[in-house]
Amino acid sequence: MNARSQVFELSVEGRQIEEVVASLFHTLLLNRTLGKFHYKQEGSYSIGTVGIVDVDCDFVDFTYVRAASDELNENLFREISVFRDTLRSPEGPSAGQITLEFFQKKRARWPFQAECIPWEVWHVKLDVISLANEHERQQYREKSGELLAEKVIYIAECMNRHDYVPKMPNQSELDLVFDTAYPDVQPYLFRISHQTTGPPSSSVGTTMRKFLKDTLTF
Repeated sequence: MNARSQVFELSVEGRQIEEVVASLFHTLLLNRTLGKFHYKQEGSYSIGTVGIVDVDCDFVDFTYVRAASDELNENLFREISVFRDTLRSPEGPSAGQITLEFFQKKRARWPFQAECIPWEVWHVKLDVISLANEHERQQYREKSGELLAEKVIYIAECMNRHDYVPKMPNQSELDLVFDTAYPDVQPYLFRISHQTTGPPSSSVGTTMRKFLKDTLTF
């Protein structure tokens, strides 16, 4: 099975990394998370509700919605913070990619481990830039909010398509499709990975000139 793949490419300030990635990944997870399954008998179950929380960003003019699960939020933050700290380290790379992958498991005969089969993959590629003054930072703060709003709308459009998602499993196969470790929600199985690269080919000045040009023509 070929996994669907999407790529978002953005330029951000170092202080925006965490919020930009979190707003996109939380939006994706909210759409790929159900309430806890409660089985009455095999093939008969009810699904709990998923609460939501509004999150106001500090460094981007944007508010996103996430599932009201503290454990899910903590796990996501832990993965994103490693990526953020790598990109923000003094001698660190100036670009990187972080990936959210949804997968399902296929049981294998002992002693082999279950096979993980991706069915949807989202990549966020970031170039980290430095801005000269507070005026430029404010411009970028507003522009970044507009770009994130476009990405979130695009995610919603993708989620409304009749694309493949794993079928609802029997109780005995629940953990092959969903992560059942959370006490309050049940997301589809997912994992996060990241990689970083060296400086981008274009200079910060070139990136900033392109940004200002795009801002004036927006």
